[in-house]
Amino acid sequence: MSATTAVTAESAPRLLGAADVLRAMPMASAVEALRRALRGGLDPESDPPRTVVPVAYGQLLLMPAHQRRYAGVKIATVAPGNPAAGRPRVQGQYLLLDAPTLTPLALLDGGALTTVRTAAVSALAADHLAEPGAGHLVLFGTGPQARGHLDALRSVRPLNRVTVVGRTPGRAAEFIETARRETGLDIGPGVPADVAGADLVACCTTARAPLFDGALLPPRVTVIAVGSHEPDAREVDPATVHRSTVVVESRAAAVREAGDLIPELADGSIGPDSLVPLADLVNGTVPVDGRRPRLFKSVGMAWEDLVVASAVHEAISEGDGK
Repeated sequence: MSATTAVTAESAPRLLGAADVLRAMPMASAVEALRRALRGGLDPESDPPRTVVPVAYGQLLLMPAHQRRYAGVKIATVAPGNPAAGRPRVQGQYLLLDAPTLTPLALLDGGALTTVRTAAVSALAADHLAEPGAGHLVLFGTGPQARGHLDALRSVRPLNRVTVVGRTPGRAAEFIETARRETGLDIGPGVPADVAGADLVACCTTARAPLFDGALLPPRVTVIAVGSHEPDAREVDPATVHRSTVVVESRAAAVREAGDLIPELADGSIGPDSLVPLADLVNGTVPVDGRRPRLFKSVGMAWEDLVVASAVHEAISEGDGK
């Protein structure tokens, strides 16, 4: 919808399923939408905190955000037992609103939106952190986020080799076969120690303990950790944190939710001021030290959902001629 299009009281919100979201928003387009938002002055530090409500079989999440043209809220569920029953671990819906009138514009599949925006934020960070010729990705995980990150990272770097480290050999083999067929890349199984030869490492798991020994990381590597927004869960170890330049979406969100960082923040071995905000990185106001590893710790934030959801809505509206 263009900025000049009026929203009427009779307008019914557009229903956008997973296929609609994925078709309207290729990873490269999502990355650029997020980049434009941060370069346009969006401040992640002003994002409302995520509301997390524990329930018997998981969590209910409420994530509202607003900007000048749009507002929105994601209602998501996290059910750790679902994959064993053949259902997604993360489900939900996103309600996109016209900001001046708060009129509903679209209802989007929350799982697809989360997959796209999480991987796109990681790729945006990697585009500013990773070596230009980064070709070897070590990918931890075999779920939707792992596949999303494979697609997103290859949109910003010339990947030519992917090493997949999965907890379940059967699922890892299936993931590798499908990804190899669909991408044409050299993709094979590996072990945690393979990070020693990586240019990029993506941690896309539900692990609550570190996945690899950070002492093995080469200085050129960029590590992406996205698996948790809980203070008591971590995918990377203290060695990774202390050796790296650490980039976060928001210092305030990291202090609340980034279990990969909170122990070091609590004991004072790193300080909040040492965390580099993603917006500063994208806007070129901080240098990146190429002599040490770079770590991007993402917890997932509501502004990301809003930016990508509004970009999906506009892409589909423009395609419809509205």
